[in-house]
Amino acid sequence: MPTAAEVRAQLTGPGGMFEITTATVNGVEVQTYAERMPHLRQIPELSLLRGDQVFLRYGDEDWTFERFITTANGVGHALRDQAGVHHGDRVAVLSQNNPEWCLTFWAAVTGGAILVGLNGWWKAEEVVYGLQDSGAKVLVADRKRFERIADQLDECPDLERIYLTRDCDPADFADVVGDAHRDKLHRFDELMAEPTTTFLDAPIDEDDVAVIFYSSGTTGKPKGIMSTHRNMIANLQNTIFSTVAASMLDPDAGNALEGDAADQTVSLFTSPLFHVSGCHSGLVVGMLAGLRLVMPVGKFEPEAALRTIQEEGVNIWAAVPTMIWRVCEHPDRHDYDTSSVTTVAFGGSPSAEELQRKIADTFPNVKSTSNAYGLTETSSVATVNSGENAKRKPTSVGPPVPTVEIQVIDGAGQAVGTGEVGEICVKGPIVMKGYWNKPEATAETIVDGWLRTGDIGYVDDEGFVFITDRKKDMIIRGGENIYCVEIEERLVQHDAIADAAVIGVPHPELGEEVKAVVQIEADHDMTEAEVKQWVADGLANFKVPAYVELQRDKLPRNASGKLLKNVLRGEGVVSFEETM
Repeated sequence: MPTAAEVRAQLTGPGGMFEITTATVNGVEVQTYAERMPHLRQIPELSLLRGDQVFLRYGDEDWTFERFITTANGVGHALRDQAGVHHGDRVAVLSQNNPEWCLTFWAAVTGGAILVGLNGWWKAEEVVYGLQDSGAKVLVADRKRFERIADQLDECPDLERIYLTRDCDPADFADVVGDAHRDKLHRFDELMAEPTTTFLDAPIDEDDVAVIFYSSGTTGKPKGIMSTHRNMIANLQNTIFSTVAASMLDPDAGNALEGDAADQTVSLFTSPLFHVSGCHSGLVVGMLAGLRLVMPVGKFEPEAALRTIQEEGVNIWAAVPTMIWRVCEHPDRHDYDTSSVTTVAFGGSPSAEELQRKIADTFPNVKSTSNAYGLTETSSVATVNSGENAKRKPTSVGPPVPTVEIQVIDGAGQAVGTGEVGEICVKGPIVMKGYWNKPEATAETIVDGWLRTGDIGYVDDEGFVFITDRKKDMIIRGGENIYCVEIEERLVQHDAIADAAVIGVPHPELGEEVKAVVQIEADHDMTEAEVKQWVADGLANFKVPAYVELQRDKLPRNASGKLLKNVLRGEGVVSFEETM
């Protein structure tokens, strides 16, 4: 059996399927694949050949590859002809996951326009900010989310047309938007009226912006993160490389992106499309790989996910860790047939080892689990830990994917040695072009081609990356650096603890003290003293929380599963329903 290094060398070396060369991007030399698609439009051009295979299943509605792609082409032509959308114009989407979101994405990027994915959980002020900041010309929205801003269109002067999804009648909002904006309202059906196999022929450069997604905004105003066609194609090829390499290392595990000759691989699609995990690594990868994407209708519910897995024979589930936790802890999980699932992937979970045990208990035939690390700024995945490596080093997020370089720096910006902790920096064709209309913030974040992630960690002697904390969340107690994730991981190993967050609180002498906010399982009880003792039994005394807050409610997390520690510090208020 070949080693991982041998497989990588075979695939990426001269003449290999994923041969790597170099290219100059924005004045910086980066690694890139010698053979690569020039832009995203080539993906549906190739995938159209899949014909009547189902690409997207939404509730009881099936979209074959032919139906979906020809409809998306029709939407693209209509956006150009009806709304005057041309190269570089911004088309915003404010909606739950649905076919309209997917169609708008492909219609925009194949015509050289820029898709702006607005966070579906944003409140009115945040949505208006996103529309203003991006200068979106067109908005596609569903009923629930358009209701938030329908009376504030005066504040969005660039917005010329609004297309409401099929669950919504523009007439319902005629009085709300007023005379000045009534003519802007249209049905999305108008865009779908004339499907065609003809693609828009607008010229597209590799480094043209394809997508703007906004940062989570845990500090300050959200920043528009620009992903180019190059970025998204690189992420696509990195994903396919990882899958091919894994199948070469373990032929019995099979290729997670390919079913056998008779069966199409089925993927449960639950990640929000306005995040890179859903769009870049779900929608884009799914189309080229020929997956059948099963997209639940409405809000994520653990039991509904289990039912879908059983009824659809789901093979792959890639999701944010929060969703997987909720399914793996559902009391009725063993009442459902989950035997079809062979691959489960999640991103950057600080408690990966425990989560892997939960996955094995819930999905008996899982052959591969993977823990990936990345940011919106890296167009999704920068490192992946899967297969035997995930078992061997369960707390690592893995080595960098091909074309990606990782460097760890100290506070002075100098590279540190192997095993030394510092800020994780990423370089490669997946690194964003920058922040939309924010050159100063871009210059602070990308230095000499290296993206400063704000994440703290280290790289071991085998090149595996370990994330220990966010830089801003690191606690310094009496001169000792305390990495919150280590304490959080210890806490959630207790049977009575469902979730935990660790934050720093001011202390007049020590600088900061440790505080733990702990969610107790519904059928358990635990005291503050017991929580402290549990940590003390496993970690050094200076890491034991001085303060413990016990609660039954879920901890606040954003759409990508990240703990909203600003909320726990009292710097903002977000309900659980809004974060999930």
